[in-house]
Amino acid sequence: MKFPLRTAAVCMVALATGALAQSATDETAQGDVSITIYNNDIALVQDIRQLPIANGRSRIEFPDVSARIRPETLSFNAADTTIIEQNFDFDLLTPQKMMEKAVGQTVTLVRTNPATGAETRERAEVLSTTGGVVIRIGDRIEVLRDDGLPVRVVFDRVPPNLRARPTLSVNVDSTSAGTRPAQIRYLTAGLGWSADYVALYDEAKGTIDMQGWVTLTNATGTTFTQADTLLVAGSPGQGGYARSAFSPGTTRAGTEAADREQLGDFYLYPIDGRTTIANNQTKQVSFLDVQGVTARKVYARTIGWQQSDSNPVNVTTAISFSSSREGGLGDALPAGTVRFYQRDSQGSPQFIGENYIGHTPMGSQLSLTTGDAFDVFVKAEVEKREEITSSEWEKSARYRVIRDGEVQEEVEVERPKKFYRTTMRYTLTNAKAAPVEVDLTATGLFRGWWSDDYRIVREDIPGEQLNWDSRKWIVPVPAEGERVIRVTYETRY
Repeated sequence: MKFPLRTAAVCMVALATGALAQSATDETAQGDVSITIYNNDIALVQDIRQLPIANGRSRIEFPDVSARIRPETLSFNAADTTIIEQNFDFDLLTPQKMMEKAVGQTVTLVRTNPATGAETRERAEVLSTTGGVVIRIGDRIEVLRDDGLPVRVVFDRVPPNLRARPTLSVNVDSTSAGTRPAQIRYLTAGLGWSADYVALYDEAKGTIDMQGWVTLTNATGTTFTQADTLLVAGSPGQGGYARSAFSPGTTRAGTEAADREQLGDFYLYPIDGRTTIANNQTKQVSFLDVQGVTARKVYARTIGWQQSDSNPVNVTTAISFSSSREGGLGDALPAGTVRFYQRDSQGSPQFIGENYIGHTPMGSQLSLTTGDAFDVFVKAEVEKREEITSSEWEKSARYRVIRDGEVQEEVEVERPKKFYRTTMRYTLTNAKAAPVEVDLTATGLFRGWWSDDYRIVREDIPGEQLNWDSRKWIVPVPAEGERVIRVTYETRY
């Protein structure tokens, strides 16, 4: 059951005794806290507290653990002590829970007359909280209405097992008495981190200045005070299989080892100094600050096989740079969003686009699209396509139907072997006051095993064969001008 929105706002919950046995305070019961946060909504919390432990069997409580703890992952350790049983009290002290626990109990309703300010008090039995609060006052039944009138509900006591803070309790058996370190270690959801990058692009110098920020989020229901925080770039498997997000902006994966600690196959990003991660808080911490990284602007368009455009199409704009040590960036990059800025004529940085990268090893080449170019277009057209006859014919193609290992049917057919010559025309226009280069890529050249003998017999500028399916040309286009290039293919399709 949930209070109606306005009723929750006007109802004030209090105790007749005037004090809470377990009130929430600004102080924490946590000890020496270490937190390791991963990328897939999971974190490892290690907490060492100095606690008095009695000889024999006793109960130890750990307030201020995560409200989203996974109790089955708990590990407890204290000298001369063994754990017998553990309990996690996750019912927190809220108006909602107080009313739910009060069903069948008697509370005091305090109503205030808005005109006179006079208060009236009545004892009421809470009958139900399903869909609203139903109470019995003497011989009448009432529903606490959402009418905006000031009403307070006064409770006689805190209901059993209702905690002001998430609390873990363990029953232990100790062979000695005294105060000593007691450590708990557990996994929890609700703690996460992501990387964000701010890159200032200088087109004249051909460089970027890049700063990396870690954004920490805490939705565990608990504040972690002065925690030693370690971030892990990677997603450990949790019974399934985990993989990093695909990064289409990475044109070549790196082959350089970064100068930072690794844990297995994951990179570690420690936060300098201890930090408090408050509940429902987003915190940003800098982890990368590099100036003068070599970069260049790339205009590009990818065009399919035999594609004919009815109208010119904008090329995309990208910023290309390397994460290599020689290139100046020199680090492995955890997954996140890269936002690019460029200074205007007044020297003020202006936003020019953003793109996402996955976990990127050092030495990678990246080309991150930032948007569409305003002044640069490409129009692709099939200029000419004709059939080429061959002096040889494929005499027969044999097809067999085989069942249970035996040939049941055999058919021979004759078909001519045909070839085609196709000329593609690409018209590139540039309305900018400066010349540009456009990376023009043709794809869809490979259509299957039977077509792997296609040939490029003529091209106006030399191209680079990226793979069987793609070929790229870097086309210079003059300022305020046009460039037409043609490419002729001979194919079996």
